[in-house]
Amino acid sequence: MTQQVSIGGLVTGIGSWPGTDARESAATILGELGGFPHLVELPSRGLGADMVGRAGAILVDINLDASTRAYRVVPRRGNVAKRAEDFLNQDLDALEEAWESARLVGGDHVIKLQAAGPLTLGAEIEVANGSRVLVDRGALRDIAESLGEGLARHAAEVTRRTGARVVIQLDEPQLAAVLAGSLPGRTKIESVPALPEPEALAVLDSTISGCGLPTIVHSCGADMPWDLLRRSQAFGVSFDMSLIGSRDLDGIGQLFDAGKELALGLVPSAPPEKPVTWKECAMPAVTLIDRLGFSRELLQNQVAVTPSCGLASASLEWSRAALRLCTDVGKALVDDPSAF
Repeated sequence: MTQQVSIGGLVTGIGSWPGTDARESAATILGELGGFPHLVELPSRGLGADMVGRAGAILVDINLDASTRAYRVVPRRGNVAKRAEDFLNQDLDALEEAWESARLVGGDHVIKLQAAGPLTLGAEIEVANGSRVLVDRGALRDIAESLGEGLARHAAEVTRRTGARVVIQLDEPQLAAVLAGSLPGRTKIESVPALPEPEALAVLDSTISGCGLPTIVHSCGADMPWDLLRRSQAFGVSFDMSLIGSRDLDGIGQLFDAGKELALGLVPSAPPEKPVTWKECAMPAVTLIDRLGFSRELLQNQVAVTPSCGLASASLEWSRAALRLCTDVGKALVDDPSAF
């Protein structure tokens, strides 16, 4: 049975962070996001540290290697898989060290772990013939099940090291493209048809049920499939508020009605041309609730605050400033949402 957890009123990051220093990054995240920190991802380290490479260190009984174009499923564990596992272990060691230094061991804490979701992995990984996993339904189901089992093991290791409860975030940047059938073929003869929503939902839920942990589905893209996410086993949905328009309101309202919790990307992940204040960042959340006709109390108990997307491409200076802005926004929304 999935444990109960709420992210309402909390502040967290999406996952990725600039630089290559695992220890400094872990200490920064715990310092800025002590209430709901996440395991830092450092894709600037290169092959094996990016989103798909990290997943290769989590999957169970499925090995990934690098082809000339992408990651590919291979029969045996190779150097790329070893590299990805080394990076993951470095990040876990850094988290454990920072956790102990912050004297968080023994308390009732929650930490977020991120992984590429099964649909995005299906879009990004190749099978042996060079086609996307997505076109091989059996391989796609295997990826989803392997990922769920791997996340359960990954979370158990984090809990063993820190004592914290774990929330999973499945990153699905390719979700809209998978459903729309807009992905190009990897070979001249390959076509990548749209994955029907019922099949996509079954794949996503297979991973969520397999890990057995509270799960948020995140995408920084537009054209979010709100109804699919509402019907999924995910308890929360994370998205970039700057991409939300009138066409999205009904779907978001139905998420709230269904009791889903929302992590709103309110602070720019790249430095804006003009400085922004916490109040400017917070207003889209307040406006959203008002337009939907809900009580602003939802901002206290059903909404979390994040940057708009990952921060790997930002400067360290802006990344830290973005987290501080998120904290200020979150505090204001919790303390007195009626004051806006």
